[in-house]
Amino acid sequence: MKNTIDVINLKLIHSIMKYILIILLGPMLFTGCANKADNNNNRKAEQVRTEPGWDILFDGETLENWEITSFGTEGPVMVSDGTIVLGMGDGCTGITWKGDFPLANYEVRLQAKKVTGNDFFCGITFPVDSTYCSFIVGGWGGPVVGLSTIDGKDASDNETRTLKKFEHDTWYQIRLKVTENKIEAWIDNEKIVDFNAHGRQLSTRPEVNLSKPFGICSWTTTAAISKIRMKKLGTNE
Repeated sequence: MKNTIDVINLKLIHSIMKYILIILLGPMLFTGCANKADNNNNRKAEQVRTEPGWDILFDGETLENWEITSFGTEGPVMVSDGTIVLGMGDGCTGITWKGDFPLANYEVRLQAKKVTGNDFFCGITFPVDSTYCSFIVGGWGGPVVGLSTIDGKDASDNETRTLKKFEHDTWYQIRLKVTENKIEAWIDNEKIVDFNAHGRQLSTRPEVNLSKPFGICSWTTTAAISKIRMKKLGTNE
């Protein structure tokens, strides 16, 4: 009889302890879930918050208005933690914009970083009036920045070529501006390209033709892209 009472008492004490733990830990668990939800909402808000006049091209959650480019060499493409991840492939991996896009007088800004690999982690193909060009960041083994192509010459061989060291897992602010007969580009606050296109023949390499009219890709490199936005410019901007 005594053993039975002891067992009952132990079960009662165990139940009381579980009840006390639920009371004590419940608010902490609720706060943790709330914080996680707040963090997700903050990431989304960070993606969509921008200055007046700018159009958000990536909402931080989906590939709405984007198409995974069927290069045939591409790695996996996914949205993760508020970024677009371009997985390493055997050649180009990228996305192509399917919405409306201006032919000139616009500016594009985005963030890009090299995750793994040692070639270009941000290749932006863009319209210039009736033709197209590409701004390559980190190509030809990692250091080359410039426009491809100009008068048939790649970024590695024309006057826009610049050499710059890019670290892995480091975000870079990319800015591209296209106005009448002029292409300008910045990385962080450094102006990299200041090119007068008047009378020059612009084109793209065959590997990125599927990025037209506007697309972003990497070459045998895993890259992350975020905060993509575009602004239409007046003729005097």
